[in-house]
Amino acid sequence: MAASKTRTVPALFNALKIIELLADSKHGLSLADLTQTCGLSKSTVHYLLVTLERCGYVRKDSRGGRYMAGTKLLAVANAALQNLALRQRTAPFLFSLRMKTGLGVHLAIYEHQEAMVIAKLDSSERRLASWVGKRMDLHCTGIGKAILAYLPQDERDDVIKRYGLARKNDNTLCNRKKLQADLDQVVRLQYALDDEEDELGMRCIGVPIIGPDYRPIAAVSISGSVSELTPERIPALALEVKTTARSIRDAVLESMQDMVLPEMVVVAEGLRAN
Repeated sequence: MAASKTRTVPALFNALKIIELLADSKHGLSLADLTQTCGLSKSTVHYLLVTLERCGYVRKDSRGGRYMAGTKLLAVANAALQNLALRQRTAPFLFSLRMKTGLGVHLAIYEHQEAMVIAKLDSSERRLASWVGKRMDLHCTGIGKAILAYLPQDERDDVIKRYGLARKNDNTLCNRKKLQADLDQVVRLQYALDDEEDELGMRCIGVPIIGPDYRPIAAVSISGSVSELTPERIPALALEVKTTARSIRDAVLESMQDMVLPEMVVVAEGLRAN
């Protein structure tokens, strides 16, 4: 169905309109002001305000009774700016990685126990079945396993308990002992390999980017078909991904003073290329 023919959600539309009005207001707006401006009933506007207030997107001045934009909006805006800044700063390195390998490239951040794609470059041969904003499984993707392998054991257990080990095909590691052995190998080899575990016929190599507390906060990966990403090519390709990860780290270090990003300042010493 074409997007232009898809129905919108009136309540959501009205809630977003209220947020925009409050964001543009210097001193906040009263219930009466919003009711008149939105052209809605007083009860409808009140229900929407209560919901937004409970979620942190709106706050009410206890003295004047006026509504204002909540601090949650700052967090959402800050996250959007961070992702945009990271995409802009890493774009040259991701493009170079695609040119050198001829494969598709992903950059994902680790957020709320998930890997979220914030940048994607398709190869010249195929369009990858992913998109910016997609949440990647941690147990069966190269970018996900690169992150999962460097999490503290207790947090890794929490992630697995929360999301499980969904089977994508017969190659997916759904047994915790086998997955643990694979993650141990990720640390030893300094890169993660998705060997048709997420999608049959496709392989992926991922390398994490580690923060100053030695926690993974992002990862970069390349993806291609089994004929493109052959066992013989994997070591050399993995080295290219590691080099890109270090370049991203260095670029962030040089510009930390201007960034609103998490402190992406260190790639773990174990990820240095041999």
